[in-house]
Amino acid sequence: MNEEIIKTIAGELKVTVKQVQNTLSLLEEGNTVPFIARYRKEATNGLDEEQILFIQKQYDYQNKLKERKESVLKLIEEQGKLTDEIRAAVMACEKLSQVEDIYRPYAQKKKTRAAAAIKNGLQPLADWLLALPKEGDIASECAKYINENVASAEDALQGARDIIAEAVSDDAKQRWAFKDTILKAGVLVTKLKKDAVDENKVYEMYYDRSEKISTLADHRIMAIDRAEKEKVITVSFSFDEDALKEQAVRNLLKGQTTIAEDDLRTAAYDGCDRLLFPSIEREIRSELSDRAHTKSIEVFSMNLEKLLLQPPLKGRTVLGFDPGYYNGCKLAVIDETGKMLTVDKIFPFSRKGENEDASKRKLVNMIKKYGVQIVAIGNGTASRESEKLVAEVIREENLPVSYAIVSEAGASVWSAQEEARKEFPDLAVEERSAVSIGRRLLDPLAELIKIDPKSIGVGQYQHDLPQKALSERLDEAIMKCVNRTGADLNTASAELLTHISGLNSGIAREIVNYRNENGRFTNRKQLLNVKKLGPKAYTQCAGFLRIVGGEEPLDETSIHPESYAAAKAVMAVCGITELGQKDAQFPKELVGELAIDEYTLKDIEDAIRQPLRDYRDQFEGALLRSDVLEISDLHVGDKLSGTVRNVVDFGAFVDIGLHSDGLVHITHMSMNRVNHPSEVVSVGDIVQVYVHEIDEARGRVQLSFLTEEQLTQRDAAYKYRKGSKNKKNSNKQSKPKKPEKKEITMDDAMARLMARFGK
Repeated sequence: MNEEIIKTIAGELKVTVKQVQNTLSLLEEGNTVPFIARYRKEATNGLDEEQILFIQKQYDYQNKLKERKESVLKLIEEQGKLTDEIRAAVMACEKLSQVEDIYRPYAQKKKTRAAAAIKNGLQPLADWLLALPKEGDIASECAKYINENVASAEDALQGARDIIAEAVSDDAKQRWAFKDTILKAGVLVTKLKKDAVDENKVYEMYYDRSEKISTLADHRIMAIDRAEKEKVITVSFSFDEDALKEQAVRNLLKGQTTIAEDDLRTAAYDGCDRLLFPSIEREIRSELSDRAHTKSIEVFSMNLEKLLLQPPLKGRTVLGFDPGYYNGCKLAVIDETGKMLTVDKIFPFSRKGENEDASKRKLVNMIKKYGVQIVAIGNGTASRESEKLVAEVIREENLPVSYAIVSEAGASVWSAQEEARKEFPDLAVEERSAVSIGRRLLDPLAELIKIDPKSIGVGQYQHDLPQKALSERLDEAIMKCVNRTGADLNTASAELLTHISGLNSGIAREIVNYRNENGRFTNRKQLLNVKKLGPKAYTQCAGFLRIVGGEEPLDETSIHPESYAAAKAVMAVCGITELGQKDAQFPKELVGELAIDEYTLKDIEDAIRQPLRDYRDQFEGALLRSDVLEISDLHVGDKLSGTVRNVVDFGAFVDIGLHSDGLVHITHMSMNRVNHPSEVVSVGDIVQVYVHEIDEARGRVQLSFLTEEQLTQRDAAYKYRKGSKNKKNSNKQSKPKKPEKKEITMDDAMARLMARFGK
């Protein structure tokens, strides 16, 4: 292992070198991230999955960076141009992009004007000009280079300028300095294209907009990128180009006078206009997009994680209700284990020979016959009409039933998949959707895990994101959720088992096959009889797979089989005869003699007290309703309960029971400044909101976490602070004018910018 890389990672993560070393050793041994996080806490000192993933990714990146540095130094050395200064600059780089910037002048270029000039033998002429000659005749010097490819002295001079122009663009120190200036003071400008088509004026705010690059919000960057891709707007940068061009000239002249000043200025201006500025602009645009993509992927991952970790409604009989107009509403009754009991259709909103009363009677009969306790209504087409229908049935029949609105995003995707067809070969696609909607309420994780996470609808601009990076990050979120929750070995689907530590889709199918052929698992050790599942995989997965009512009581806990002896010793020493004793006592003087590390001991104690504890129980469950809400019922200031459906950069969408989710803008989330909505809420949270604005014509409601009184107080306090600050500034005595800043050298700029862009 590279000790320098390990020290760097430890510093970034603010953990010890030993923690990083041990984590990397465990990963190299083939241990999975969930296994290390759960069962090797004594080695990592309690690092969680995200920290372990960070170590893994950073170590891989730093190794790639090290390899690229070595490769670049070798390539430059082969050209006979490697100096101690270049070596030091390369070794100081902390990003791959920095290494490439330094290598840029030495990389082979294809079909550039400078490359053609060099091929024609004009490099010595360019070097002569760059040497800042004090005397002589430039035309005479250029005439020396006339040959079969260079027709005249003027052509020779132009070729030399092309070489110098490219050198101006390739100068890493200058590139970083100019980039820093543009990032700090530059403005991004968007304009409507003449032939633009934007019928719904989706991008209207970008038709004529200017904003400092340094203040651009990530979601606006993605909107601008999409609008440009759809040819609605043009995007450009505005900055003091003349000042930077003159700086490039000064860098060439080095404070000296020369007969070549005019030609050097021409070359420097050309290098900036034709090469350097466009290149820097592309680089900044790319970095802004990458930053926005990374942030969007993190928000998507966070939303998915919260959605998957919504608590299950255990032990309930659920009616899955997939709304529809012309093709009717599909109904599916699901028992407490997720088994489908019956399916049916009603047509309350179409003219298919069934009126609303007939639909209600059929719905009531199903609820009573199967003892339905909760109705799960999909939030798609005809959702609110269906909600009204269900609410009326509950009220008119006085039924002890609640309902919840459930996101149906991706339900149709699962319904058309091979696994869905195998499970329900006799059901139509839309009937399978009703089953999925019902199961989502019964056990969100077990059902949603079957669907491509990109189809679940909790992201922003997800189709514009790099799909490979998005999939990898979402897979990591699924991995965390599944393994923190664990799975019942005798009921888990192959899709769920696939994400368990140490397993893959092939082994997951073999587990299901073994279960089908041999019946229930009664002991974790039976996993070793499953095809393709060897001792290594068993070690990684066993603790995450539970067996309820098996031969070994500890199999229903999160205690790993490797710790069974320790767990039984703890129970014996503390006089505990059975699991589930919530008031069990573990005197430190007794258990201290068992030589068990503190992390394992704590996990054993928790498992003994609550062997069947579900990790998801700590979160809020679905919001259950029994009546419907219309927008006409609302008034500004009304207090409501709602479920957070999505969290984006500018706010959170909350389902309060209307056709469309209400928006809580980021500025209405707290009395204090909020950097991102995720600091305040997560997907699935049940929140109290206040109606702030109502647009009944458009069916939109703006919500707030603050009362109107709190908003008034906050705004008044802000105005007071701003006024006090302005008054204070105006009362200050005028200070003497600051002396002009001393112009920093390029070496100073390089050192400063290496530090800036390396972080």
